[in-house]
Parts: sequence; structure tokens; C-alpha cells
Amino acid sequence: MLTPLDEHALLVFWTQLLVLVAAARAAGYGMRRVGLPSVIGHLAAGVVLGPSVFGQVWPSGFEWFLPHEEISSGALFAVSWLGVALLLVTAGFETDLALIRRLGRAAALVTGFSLVVPLAGGLVTGLLLPDGFVGGGADRTVFALFVAAALSVSALAVIARILSELGLMRRDFGQITVAAGMANDVVGWVMLAVFAGFASAGEVSVPGTLRTVLGLAAFLALAMTLGQRAVDASLRRIRRDGPNLRGALGIAVITMLLFGVVTQALGIEAVLGAFVAGVVLNRSRFQQHEVEHHIESLTNAFLAPVFFAMAGLRVDLSLLGEGEALAWAGAVMVVAIVAKFAGAFVGARMAGQSQRAAVALGAGLNARGALEIVIASVGLSLGVFSETAYTVIVIVPLVTSVFAAVSLRLAVRDWMGSPAERERLEREEALSRNLVVRSSRLLLPSRAEPASIAAAQLMHFAWPVQVPATVISVTADSGSGASYGSDGAAGVRWPDIDIIRSVLHGRDVDHRQVRVASGAGAVVASAIVAEARLGYGAICVGVAGRHEGQLYSPMVDELLLHSPLPVVIVRRAEGIETPLPGAFTRAIVPVTGTRSSRAAQEVAFGVSGQLGTEVVLTHVVQRQRPQLRMLPERLTRTKLATRVLGEDRSESARQVVDSLMESARSRGSEMGVDARALVPEGSSVASTLVAAAEEQEADLVVLGASLRNVDGRPFLGHTVETVLERCTANVAVVAMPRAVEA
Repeated sequence: MLTPLDEHALLVFWTQLLVLVAAARAAGYGMRRVGLPSVIGHLAAGVVLGPSVFGQVWPSGFEWFLPHEEISSGALFAVSWLGVALLLVTAGFETDLALIRRLGRAAALVTGFSLVVPLAGGLVTGLLLPDGFVGGGADRTVFALFVAAALSVSALAVIARILSELGLMRRDFGQITVAAGMANDVVGWVMLAVFAGFASAGEVSVPGTLRTVLGLAAFLALAMTLGQRAVDASLRRIRRDGPNLRGALGIAVITMLLFGVVTQALGIEAVLGAFVAGVVLNRSRFQQHEVEHHIESLTNAFLAPVFFAMAGLRVDLSLLGEGEALAWAGAVMVVAIVAKFAGAFVGARMAGQSQRAAVALGAGLNARGALEIVIASVGLSLGVFSETAYTVIVIVPLVTSVFAAVSLRLAVRDWMGSPAERERLEREEALSRNLVVRSSRLLLPSRAEPASIAAAQLMHFAWPVQVPATVISVTADSGSGASYGSDGAAGVRWPDIDIIRSVLHGRDVDHRQVRVASGAGAVVASAIVAEARLGYGAICVGVAGRHEGQLYSPMVDELLLHSPLPVVIVRRAEGIETPLPGAFTRAIVPVTGTRSSRAAQEVAFGVSGQLGTEVVLTHVVQRQRPQLRMLPERLTRTKLATRVLGEDRSESARQVVDSLMESARSRGSEMGVDARALVPEGSSVASTLVAAAEEQEADLVVLGASLRNVDGRPFLGHTVETVLERCTANVAVVAMPRAVEA
């Protein structure tokens, strides 16, 4: 039966949580104020509240605060282990396996040497440490392996926080540091699982090792395949009606608990299952980014401080005064710092990194944190570590994290990296401020007809190749088998999208095939909108021409009316006989100062960045109409100053135009594009744009539009519709939903 806590035990439990959270949060805030990770403050708060300080200053109060009753301490430990499980879920969210593969040789060499050198140093240290550090009855070899594992790992969470606070996350060496930190975490958890199996068996056993390794390998294989599919299906289902944060959080918690149960049943710590759960959840394309934020907020605000403070509570610094414990503790610190620094430095230099980058890598990878504390906690619970050894191992993250933060700050002072790196960082910064051309997955409705091929081509050149895309083909189950691609034309079978994949070469592309009950445009558009709710950044759709009584076609019109995302409409140039338009050499982009105009500029600049397309930023200034001369002079100069050109145009109007063009050119410069400005005059904006495209021999016109609903019909504005109808060049329209445009 369940044994509840009595009233006194409950009072102690709530007091423990209150004091631990308040003290840890306050100390963490103090550490951040001086530029150090908050985890150092959390650990320090636990040390102060533990036997080292509180227990010495007020023994009776300490006994009341931390009684020896098993059920009372068990409740506190349960909360702390839940905290480390959620902390490892967030660490899994930050683990990008593709990043580790992409960084290749540099990441591999830095990771290998930063693990092997401190592992060897830790193994030798573990064999030399006095018997007072070894748990009663523990095998010396198993003890040495635990010491080696504790000294060889790095803390991804601490590394990421230090790099983020210093603004170094996107630097070249910062990416290698994160990749090596990820690999350190993965290898560290594997080592913990294997070494914990040794400890449970009481010795280093080859059969036991094989069982542990094979069990872990089977779990990882199933988690990354069947587990990934199950998580994807669950997240997709709860998101079918739009963002569902509550449902996504529920899936995340259930996945964490399920994976934890499996790993614990395999004789491996449940926190490894939580880490793998975070990796699987992060890999799902249907994941909502807010989930990580909410889990991280709860963990950092409450549960993680409890775990780290609990780790500090078990530190008894008085044990270091016994015999040569203090001297050996110093030796462990030196081995931990020097071996990790030397390994990372050698690996970086062998990978061709500069000496400055190698120093920064050695400094950054020295940060330890959650994983080392978990290793120490597991080692103590399994009887491998004595209280003295546990105290020394838990102090290592305190010292090394301070060393990492301070030395990294010194290593990168006044060092901005290579010119190529600076240019990349500037472009990434510009991309992060964009409205449409961002890093979210793209959606392309298509049945591989010429119109959607043109849309795929523009999309491929406008967005970075790292952005994934989904091609969706919708087919009706009706007797006619009608299906709709991007232009609403009828077909009879699933399209062969190989040509679309060829156009999107180098990009991660998947193909969604959706059947609907009817081939009506509204039904097909509804299926595309339902897919768009699953987490995309924009929809790119090709159009072949206008249908009678429609803006484009029944399907595209319905899509424009109901899409929650920006829609990029691409209409091929007239007279093209090949499937693909020619390479875009010159693009006309109207500049009006609206958000939709800015979005159109982003698309044009993206194309120019990849193809070298000349971008001509165009602002049409309308000539004063004759009837306006009859208006009072004051009204003409104030109300119409920004639209009227000629002898009545005011100086302020010219300044407005100059400011618009300069802002647009600056935005292009941030993306590495040197755009040209053109300010023609004309009585009609649309006619002037069409004429400018012909005079400039432009093969692409990119316009922005704010989507409006007029009597149940999408309306993009007279200028956009006229240009689409009369311009013979390729035309792309970035239609922003009203919620985005506002």
C-alpha cells in the first residue's frame, strides 16, 4: 500500500523545496550577474545548505531540514531526478545529429581527442587515488572507469549557455564546440550505461558488457526508427487543427517517461532514455518549437535548481580535510582541466583550425555540468564512490565551468574570425530578421506541371538550401480520379515528381500524397491548408494563367483565402517552351515601405545571393493628375506629397523616397546583394512597372501584396493583378495574410 507522508514530513518537504529553489535561484542569478553560468550558483547554494556550512553553523536546524528518514529523503530525490530527466530532455532538444555529421573532420578530431586524452588521464588518476575514495567493496577497475568517465565528458547545456551568453554560438569554433559537446554527451551516456552495468555486476564482465551494449544499441535503433515514427504520427495528429501546445507537451512527457522506463528496465539509467526522447522529439518535423521553451522554462525555474542544489547538498567539504584528500582533489582538478584542454587543442590543430580557435575549443569544452553530476550520483548510489570521491567529482563542474567561462572570454577577446566567417554571420543575422525567407520548412503543392516547376525553381533559389521542403500532391477519390496540382488542372494519376526533386537538388525534400473525396478546388485547397498547419514557413504555388471569373483558379483562390501562411505565387514568363525558365539575370522589385514589400525584397535578394541576379529596386512616383491642380495648395503638399512628382513635389516627399530606397539597399547589403535603385515617373504604377521591366530587360518581377477578402474573392490589389496580366516576364507575388501583414 501507499505510505503517505505525515503532517510534519509534508511540512519539511515543502520547506526543503522552498529553501532549495529560492537559494539556488538567487545564487544562480548572482552568478549570471558576474558572467558565469547559473548552474554554478545552484551547486554552490546546495553546498552552503549542506553539511559543509549549514550543518556546521546550526546542527539542530540542519537535522530538522534534512532528516534521515528514508521516505522523506526519497520524496526529495524523486523531485530532483524528475528535474534531471527534464533537463536531459532539453539537452536532447539541443542535440543536432545532422550538425555533428556536417562538421565532419574537425568535429570528429576535436571530439575524439577531447574524449580520449582526459579518459586516459582519468583512468590513471582513478587507479592512483587512495582507497578512501573507493566505495566499500567496489572493484578498483570499475571505480577508475567511473572517474575516467566523469573527467572526460563535457556539459552541452553549460557549453551552450556560455556560448549563448557570450554571443559565440554561431561562430565556426562555437559550432564545433557544440558538436563536440553533443558527441561528448552521447558517448558519456553510453559510458555511464556500460560502466553502471559493470558496477551492478561487481566486476568488468565481457558478457555483461555485451548485454549492456547490445541492449543499448537495440534501444537506440528502435527509438530512432519505430519510436520516431510513433512520435511523428502522434505530433502530427494533435496538430491537425493547428498549433496544440498542450497536446505536444503531453506527447513530450509521455515519450520521456516511456523511454525512461525502457532504459531503466534494461539496467541503464532512466535519464539516458530521457535524453534520447529529447533527440527523437527534436528530430520530428511536426514538433512545435514552443514545447522546448516551456519545458526549459519549467526545468530552469524549478526542477533543475532542485537537482543541482541536491547534488551540492551531498557535498561535505570537511571530508577533504582527512589525510591527503585535499591534495588529491587538487590533482583531480588539474587532470580534468589540463587533459580536456590538451585533447581539444591537439584535435583542433590536427583539423587545421587556427591556434586561436584551438585555444577557444579547449576552453569551451572544459565546461562540465549535469552529466558529470549524474555520473557522480550514480557512482555514489551504486557504491562505487565514497562520500569523499563524490564530493571531489561534484566540485569539478564548479571549478571547470568557472575556468571555461573566464578563459573563453579571454580567448576570443578582439577576435572576430576570418572575413568569410564574418560575412556568413552577417548573412545569418539578416536571415533571422526576415519575414518570409527564414529557416522553416516550405510547402509546394505540385503535380510536376510547368507552373509548379517554375515555383520550385524560384523557391530553391530564394531560400537557403538547408531549409527542407515538402511537395504535396492531392488526388480525388472520385470516379474521374481528378487531381489538382498548383494550377488546378485535372489529372488521372499520382504525379512523378522526379523533376521537382531535380530542381530542388541538395535540399531535404519529402513527398506527401493526399487523397480527398472530391476534386473541387475548395476541397483540394482545404487539404493543402490542413498540411500547412503542421508547421511550415511559407507556401510556394505555381499558376499557369487566370480562369474565367477567378483571380487564378478555384484551388489557388481558396488557398489564398484560407492559408495561415505567406503564399508565394509564381507565374511563368510567356513563350517559354522548356519546363524550366532561364536563369534569372535581372529582377524588378517595387519598393513601397510595407511589410509585404519587404517580404518581396527578401525573395529577390535570396535569388540574387545564389544566382548573382541583378536586383533593381523600383519606386514609381505618380505624376500629378490634372484635376489635382484644382485642389488647395496646402492639401496638395501635405496629403499627396508622397505620391505626387513634378514641379509640386515637396522636399519631404523626395526624402521619403530616398529613405525607402536606402533602407531597401541596406537590407540587400546585409544579404550580400548590391542592389540598384530606379525611380521612374508614371500616371499608373502598374503600367510603369510593366514598362520598366521591358526597358530593363528583366526576366523576373517580384511584388509584395497584402491579401484581402472582397466579397469572398481574394484581392491582391489592382497593381499586382495588372502586372500579372500584362507583364511578359516571370512574376512572383508574395501574398501576406492579414494577420502577418498587420
